[in-house]
Amino acid sequence: MSRSPRAAGYPRMRLGYPAINLELAEAGIRSNRGFILRSYSEERFRETVAGNLAALGEILRWNVAHGLYAYRISSDIVPFGGHPVVTVDWRREFADELAALGAYAREHDLRLSFHPGQYTLLNSPREDTHQRSVADLEYHCAVFDAMGMDGSHKVQIHAGGVYKALSESLARFVVRYRDLPDTVRRRLVIENDDFGLGYPECMDLSARTGVPVLLDNHHLAVKEPHLDLRTSAEEAAATWGPDDGRLLMDYSSQDPDKRVGAHAPHIDDDHFRTFSAAVDGLPLDLILEIKDKEVSAVRALELLAQSGGR
Repeated sequence: MSRSPRAAGYPRMRLGYPAINLELAEAGIRSNRGFILRSYSEERFRETVAGNLAALGEILRWNVAHGLYAYRISSDIVPFGGHPVVTVDWRREFADELAALGAYAREHDLRLSFHPGQYTLLNSPREDTHQRSVADLEYHCAVFDAMGMDGSHKVQIHAGGVYKALSESLARFVVRYRDLPDTVRRRLVIENDDFGLGYPECMDLSARTGVPVLLDNHHLAVKEPHLDLRTSAEEAAATWGPDDGRLLMDYSSQDPDKRVGAHAPHIDDDHFRTFSAAVDGLPLDLILEIKDKEVSAVRALELLAQSGGR
């Protein structure tokens, strides 16, 4: 068994990126292959899931080899995993593959997460959207459960929209959160948005439900630029309990050529140095939401090493 990063000592932030490894994708290794709903067949589904799980193993091994111990798995790892069209018991049929991925992640002390898409909204006024959102969350949590991962491996969603009535929107989230299955509540975290419910609203929801807050630095800068990053990170960290693991954060900076809120194509060294100095000493795991994925994650690791931080 290889030496775990916890024994060896990893940087003060475990770093990672979401979903696609661009280098491996160029070689045809992708864990998010799918198909359109109307072309579903059990054979196509099985082939796609098998390929995606194999690719995920390759990505995790690449990450470990390059010192990246945080990773956000693609929600498409099991295409239409929460949709009633799926007639295959994928949890049973791929139990060995999922268990092996989980064992590897635990051996190397990886911090894994999911981030369902923009239509997974617990507080939507539409009941059909709410029901689909719950099914989607149950699917993501089922993947982690099948991998044998503990409750520190999280499923993050945006807290939702305001829908022209903030207090009603927040109250709707609280009621629906309390009705979620325990398997979902133990993994769910909410992220502050740049246009919907922001950081203060997330902290309010956390106080009312106990759900941890995953802080996104760029969304905070866009929506609440008057708030101090360090203070906000410390407050968010306090919402994470003993079973939740240490604080998860998302990091990015502004693309200077696109709309406000757009993520940068490549890491801005000076911006990341300023960010890392602001959160220095806080135990946290960081997902870099930057367009060139693992390239910027590796660069961020180099920048931390240059600063002498572990």
